[in-house]
Amino acid sequence: MSDCIFCQIAKKEIPAEIVFETENVIAFNDTKPVAPIHILIIPKKHIASIVDLEEKDAKLITEIIYSAKKIAESKNISKDGYKLLIRVGKNGGQEVDHLHLHLMGGVPLS
Repeated sequence: MSDCIFCQIAKKEIPAEIVFETENVIAFNDTKPVAPIHILIIPKKHIASIVDLEEKDAKLITEIIYSAKKIAESKNISKDGYKLLIRVGKNGGQEVDHLHLHLMGGVPLS
């Protein structure tokens, strides 16, 4: 998807504060954070939403969640806890049509 902002970030066509990267996953600071630590973790492969996942994507989703664990450890928020959030579709509050996991922490969150 050439017009997808997250695909452009994954391809490093536009700048982002990248905090973690593997062959399949990239994570960067959210530009509109709601917590001191607010990182978006995305697959480099374009998948619009959870709704669009296929069985072959199961390992990729596991890698995204495990990446969140590793990032939280590197940011020293594992002990006190953090929030993981995936919004699905318009009614779920998804603003960018590219699957992304929010990792938020650094303060108590409800």
